[in-house]
Amino acid sequence: METTSFLRRVFITVFLFYLPFSFCFAFDTQEIRRNQSLLQGESAGKRIVTWAEKFIGTPYDRDPMGEYVTRETIVADERVDCMYLTFRAVELALSRTPEEAIQMALEKRFHSKGILMDGKVVNYEDRFEYGEDMVFSGKWGREITPKIGKTTRIKGARGRDFVEILPSEHLLKGLRKLKSGDILFFVKKPEERKVEEIVGHIGIVKIEQRPYLIHASGTKGKGGEVKKVLLKEYLFKTPFIGVMITRFD
Repeated sequence: METTSFLRRVFITVFLFYLPFSFCFAFDTQEIRRNQSLLQGESAGKRIVTWAEKFIGTPYDRDPMGEYVTRETIVADERVDCMYLTFRAVELALSRTPEEAIQMALEKRFHSKGILMDGKVVNYEDRFEYGEDMVFSGKWGREITPKIGKTTRIKGARGRDFVEILPSEHLLKGLRKLKSGDILFFVKKPEERKVEEIVGHIGIVKIEQRPYLIHASGTKGKGGEVKKVLLKEYLFKTPFIGVMITRFD
């Protein structure tokens, strides 16, 4: 009996230790408040990348619309896609309290402004659905694409005749000009657009000895997780033809 009891305790201990990490991904309010306080005084880029790193390992949001949209909520940290990861990392980084981050989300995630009623967002139809619209809005940092390398024009979409992008080969030459917290909007080949989107993916730069990319890597309906990878290696493997880049100073 004593041996059985001992083995049962060991099993429970091991089971709890190896619980899927997804049980732990949502941040509680006190944790957010504590980390925001610790980061005060750091640069915007440092704060953005610090929050982005806290999502590493978080499961990918399989909901085609985005779980936060379907649930009509602002905070849905348990599962994230590339747009939500960018939203949340920036909102938490540029605010001083969890409550202020909510208000910032209502300002930044929408073409106009989000409306929150009884804890639900009632106008997500006004949200940014396309990454390029985030860039053009100016709400998601100052566009610095031409400062990193030689840009080129490609066919636009949804009322834009063309857009200026930084081809991947020129981004590779300008990696040393990137800073932590820069946001990369990866551009699809015009002939591969399915819903007239120009941007097909979004990630956040972290500079260590070399530039890394923190991004929600996955496929809608299938899954994935947030990863940190060498940016150079990602560029060699990615099907995207270039980027647009924004920065918070």
